[in-house]
Amino acid sequence: MTFIFQLAVFAFIAVSFLLVVGVPVAFAAPEGWTTNKGLVFQGISLWAVLLFSVGLLSALVA
Repeated sequence: MTFIFQLAVFAFIAVSFLLVVGVPVAFAAPEGWTTNKGLVFQGISLWAVLLFSVGLLSALVA
């Protein structure tokens, strides 16, 4: 169970880093928001799922 928790935390950190870099690039690029809007929303959705998963797993691991 600890390995799954560590994997979820790593995925959460990786997605967070990608969003920190990717969202400003999507806003800054000409026509970037209209072409990348779906990808940004998918990243935010994945981030939210990972957030709640890490919270639930942390309660189970502790």
